[in-house]
Amino acid sequence: MVHPMSETLTRLRYRYWPDHWLGEILSKRWTETAIPVILLALVVIASGQLVPGFYTPIVLADTLRQAGEVGFIVFGLALVMIVGGIDLSVGSIFALTNFCALVMMHILKWPVPVAVLGTLVCGGLLGAVNGILIGYLRLRAFLTTLITLIIFRSVYEILSLRYSTEIAGYVPESELWDFLGNGTWLGLPAVAWAFLVAAIGGHVLLTRLRLGWHIVAIGGSRRSAYNSGIAVNRTVALCYVASGMLTGAGGCFFASRLATAGADIGVGMEVLVLTAAVLGGISLGGGRGSVTKAVVGTLIVLLIINGLTSLSAPGGITRMVLAGILITAAIIDVRWLKNRHRILSKVYVSPTYHRLGVAPDCSPEGGGVWAVNNKLRDVELIGLGRIEGPEDVILDRDNHLYAGSRHGDIMRFLAPDYQQMEVFAHIGGTPLGMAFDRDFNLNVCVGGMGLYRVTPEREVQRVTDETNRSWASINDDSRLRLADDLDIADDGRIFFSEATVRYEMHEWPVDGLEARGNGRIVCYDPRDGSTRTVLRGLRFPNGICIATDRQSILFAETWGCCVKRYWFDGPRAGQVEMVLDNLPGYPDNINLASDGNYWMALVGMRAPAYDLAMRMPGFRKRMAQRVALDEWLFPNINTGCVLKFNERGEVLETLWDLGGENHPMITSMREHQGYLYLGGISNNRIGRYKLTGADPGFSQYEQRWRTA
Repeated sequence: MVHPMSETLTRLRYRYWPDHWLGEILSKRWTETAIPVILLALVVIASGQLVPGFYTPIVLADTLRQAGEVGFIVFGLALVMIVGGIDLSVGSIFALTNFCALVMMHILKWPVPVAVLGTLVCGGLLGAVNGILIGYLRLRAFLTTLITLIIFRSVYEILSLRYSTEIAGYVPESELWDFLGNGTWLGLPAVAWAFLVAAIGGHVLLTRLRLGWHIVAIGGSRRSAYNSGIAVNRTVALCYVASGMLTGAGGCFFASRLATAGADIGVGMEVLVLTAAVLGGISLGGGRGSVTKAVVGTLIVLLIINGLTSLSAPGGITRMVLAGILITAAIIDVRWLKNRHRILSKVYVSPTYHRLGVAPDCSPEGGGVWAVNNKLRDVELIGLGRIEGPEDVILDRDNHLYAGSRHGDIMRFLAPDYQQMEVFAHIGGTPLGMAFDRDFNLNVCVGGMGLYRVTPEREVQRVTDETNRSWASINDDSRLRLADDLDIADDGRIFFSEATVRYEMHEWPVDGLEARGNGRIVCYDPRDGSTRTVLRGLRFPNGICIATDRQSILFAETWGCCVKRYWFDGPRAGQVEMVLDNLPGYPDNINLASDGNYWMALVGMRAPAYDLAMRMPGFRKRMAQRVALDEWLFPNINTGCVLKFNERGEVLETLWDLGGENHPMITSMREHQGYLYLGGISNNRIGRYKLTGADPGFSQYEQRWRTA
């Protein structure tokens, strides 16, 4: 027997200790940038401590000039890497564009704007060579750019040997040219301002423009991007062209600052910029990266190089340090990319303490209303083998029967015999809870998509797919992950449950394992088009039904094994009270009965072992880390049950299918004209059960809107 004090401490520890935040933080993409930023801060501190005068204004200005010049090249390489390529020729392109700028200014004596434009065009043409070979001819990026590195370097050495004397023999008398190389504005070098503008433009490109989305998509999966209609070859080629132009910009600023065409210009540049890109977090595998990461990586590498230079380290040591950093960063990038999902799954899942009360006795010997029976054993079956996953069922005023399908369709069975089946509407996601509004639009909760409606003319319309974000949430909980059931108030407001804000629809067992209270109730108001969350911290809320007072809703908490009532209007607005507690199973959809009471489905039954595990969060966490998902301890979902209850919390009747031969996992039921229609998300049929003494004229929404 567990000591009460130990149990209390366990409950408090797993409720208030924020270990679940660690997984949420690591799941954020910005953490990939945060780690290089932390490393940058450490390098800044170490440089200041080890090198006296490292951060004097003169040294800082020189560092920023170098950072701007190298930053252009890193940004260009980052674009190529994000799209899934690599460019080893950037050092040679940098040398050629530097030479091009010097020839235009020192020999041809062109105006500065024309020379700058000519240098950018030169860089773009050199990048286009790689772009055509890799983008259109589909050659290997590594081998191709290795060859162009050699070719471009050879061309540079031939040209520099021929024209270096003429370049050195003339100095352009241009204030604008001098300003590009050594000028400042508001205390910052001109190249830093130019790179800032390019960085902002690059950020907008990658995060806000369609071309940027295409670049990321191609890097993530070239085949999927092609199948989606993206111009893969052209986009890849354009990235190489952009890389060449950005390298040309760096070469232009370098030429205006140093005015040299020495034989060592650009030698080893590819290692430097590749190290900066990978260290900043640009993935070698493609599909991941940002301008911020390129900037951070550039600063880290330059500070390390300048620090080693200030400490009089030999050039060989500097190159070895860069190579070591590159290898380490590449190993981390590859291993993290390969194991990210597995690592996150171990730290993200964070069970909490959850104690359920004693369940009522359901054995035949126990007697009472909960005693198991076989009333659902011989129900009539509709659509057997023709429909998959009818989570909810509903009937219209013409007695046609509707149900969702896991294939993303809403199926309609035509009255009166329900033998003819047709696709009423294609939604795309998995249709879950359904409700008719006054105009007999069919409102549907769609897993992973939000709230949709289907008009009588079969037009599919999105109602809402987001709500207000919680200020205390690390995850972006404004997006609707798992809207699962709904009902509509008299004034048109739609109240719907979202089972979890942490997991997707196929991950519902993980949410059950956590039992943390990740769900909420959301309200959509058609009067102003707003969507807001009205209740948070619920354990897999499911089943929404407008109560008979028309001022409150009844909702089920599946993992809480209870039914609660929430007032949205009237003198008790905002209050919540318990209606049914300590249920023997896990409640799902709730719907109105013809006698003013309520029907509810139990999606599965509690078991002593699972109830005990709910009080052992440490055990559940170890199970999630060490055991495959299909071998976890699960609730019993093999026994179907439907119950009728009233607003006083009294259970009036139970209908069982002991052994689950017809409906092993009942998720919904709907009374209509003397029959009870049964749905189940794991079933391949709809059940119809004849009710004794029920109103043969009852149609839930036809009666509801006629009397509202």
